[in-house]
Amino acid sequence: MSFYQKLAAFGKRFIPEHTLFKFGFNWSPMYRRTTARVIRASADLSEIVVKLPINWKNKNYVGTIFGGSMFAAVDPIPMVQLMNLIGDAYVVWDKSAEIKFKRPANENLYARFHFREEELNEIKAGVAQDREIEIVKSTTLTDKSGEREFCIVHKTIYVADKSFYKEKRKRKHKTLENK
Repeated sequence: MSFYQKLAAFGKRFIPEHTLFKFGFNWSPMYRRTTARVIRASADLSEIVVKLPINWKNKNYVGTIFGGSMFAAVDPIPMVQLMNLIGDAYVVWDKSAEIKFKRPANENLYARFHFREEELNEIKAGVAQDREIEIVKSTTLTDKSGEREFCIVHKTIYVADKSFYKEKRKRKHKTLENK
């Protein structure tokens, strides 16, 4: 269990989970450096909204938001959000990512992360059937109205049954020892 997971487990005893999610991200050094902020987390964590304000810390050579800042603002959210939504019986890892830029960003950007109940049920059913699956979650960075799109990030996320994952790692470790 990581430091952040231990801190979250402790904090959940005193603070509602969605409040802890929001302030935990906004106060953590790794996320603060992105210059983005979680501005909304629904009570059930099914929807998260992030704002990436344009400022001197994230402007590139031509005065628009640096592409790395756009990616970093959305990178950790889907994985951590999914971990919180499906629970401790699963292992969730980021596997890969792809970013497609649509236009230069010279204004504040917003990203909305949403998992539908049906989507969560499909993930759980897929893991129950295959013990491990990969899903692709896409997030679009837009203007405040959501009408103008600046980039889209596709994240491939690995989800597995926790006991299956532990056994898989043991088998892999034994195979490596025998070489």
